[in-house]
Amino acid sequence: MVVNPGPSHRHSVDAAHAASEVIELLEVLWERGREAASPAPVSASQLRVLYTLDRDEGINLRTLSETLGSAPSSVSRLCDRLQAVGFVERAPSPASRRELELRLTGRGRTYLRDLRNLREEALATAMAAMSPAARRALAEGLRGFRAAIDETLPRRREAGADGDVRSA
Repeated sequence: MVVNPGPSHRHSVDAAHAASEVIELLEVLWERGREAASPAPVSASQLRVLYTLDRDEGINLRTLSETLGSAPSSVSRLCDRLQAVGFVERAPSPASRRELELRLTGRGRTYLRDLRNLREEALATAMAAMSPAARRALAEGLRGFRAAIDETLPRRREAGADGDVRSA
């Protein structure tokens, strides 16, 4: 017997569909920003490395691999490429001579800053076309969505509301 899940479920499904469409548009917008921000192409995977190192500077390769959910060998190759373009540096860890810390270089930080600025400008342009009421509703909805994510993702709950994950 099929049970009708009710209007609340239907609204959730409709909202998820609308969010999915917006996310696809944001991916296109984000990709344009990534291409415009650097003369050296940075893949989406490499960008995830840069974001992680920006949040969690000085982590080692093992911790970065765990954070990204990728094999250490794959992450090491990503870091090799990022180091070759001058975005990442490896330095000896003060805690252990056997470990290397991964850090963004000044060039890597500048790349992320420029990328974020380009993306925020594109978002601001789109949002300027919205009515004030629609912008307020969007802001409220995004805060609610962020709170729900903070409650449902185990790793984010362990890290705290700001999502700043620190590993030992």
